Amino acid sequence: MTQSKHYKIAIIGSGPAGLSAALYTARADLKPILFSGMLLHGQVSQTHLIENYPGFPDGISGMELGQLFQKQAERFGADIEFDQVESVDLQVKPFKICTYSQDYLADAVIISTGADPKKLNIPGEKEYTGRGVSYCATCDGWFYKDKDVVLVGGGDSALEEGLFLTRFVKSVSIIHRRDKLRAGAILENRAKSNPKIKFVWNSIVTEINGEVSVNSVTIKNVVSGEEIIEKTDGIFIFIGHRPNSTMFQGQLEIDDLGYIKIDQKMQASIPGVFAAGEIADPIYRQVVTSAGMGAAAGMQAIHYLESIE
Repeated sequence: MTQSKHYKIAIIGSGPAGLSAALYTARADLKPILFSGMLLHGQVSQTHLIENYPGFPDGISGMELGQLFQKQAERFGADIEFDQVESVDLQVKPFKICTYSQDYLADAVIISTGADPKKLNIPGEKEYTGRGVSYCATCDGWFYKDKDVVLVGGGDSALEEGLFLTRFVKSVSIIHRRDKLRAGAILENRAKSNPKIKFVWNSIVTEINGEVSVNSVTIKNVVSGEEIIEKTDGIFIFIGHRPNSTMFQGQLEIDDLGYIKIDQKMQASIPGVFAAGEIADPIYRQVVTSAGMGAAAGMQAIHYLESIE
């Protein structure tokens, strides 16, 4: 049996949080290992253009930004493993990490496995992601300046994103499967009083249509069964996020929504285990905030290792 490799720090996840943590711990000469997971560079790699990351006034593609994060971390000695973590044991010291290829040991672990936006799982959604299908108004709203868009959802996040979109778009049609919203009263009143927003009640989107990019959606009324096709330049989907925390259930404290609980120093409920980025952030979910959390987690992991040596 292959002997487990032992590292001082292991990082699970290769998005902005994980790679920032890798950069900081590598610069401390701790030679961290980072497991990329199935999606190298995380969700950012699927974003066509990022225009709100500081330092890139002309914007940068998500794929290119991820590659730059990786290159910088590797320059200082981070070991990037293109492997998927299958399980972890955080009840033993050193911590045990099992990947597809072999087992590893680590004195500290930084979890940055992210959270995925929930999907509608309808025809056209996957095909047009990045070409008219978006899960982030803050990221993509500017691209729809003076255009008509639809938005799916009825909670606080959906209305917040819809109101944000009105800064740019000509109109937002909010499609909700019920006849009342789940959002708070203040947000609901703001949305209903905004002249750019209209509501399509008791309805769901059953298909996203397009050619090069999205040009319409098929909407079905769940009460009458009637279907209509509505022209649109884009569709924003806000039906929640699903943190990638299943692996840590029963080992770490996790909130009701599935996010890992951390303190202000990124420390999870087990000393030596830290979490950063969207796995522990249900609020901001931005590249820049995830990178900042990763840097903080890396710094705290360094202090933790100093304290136990």
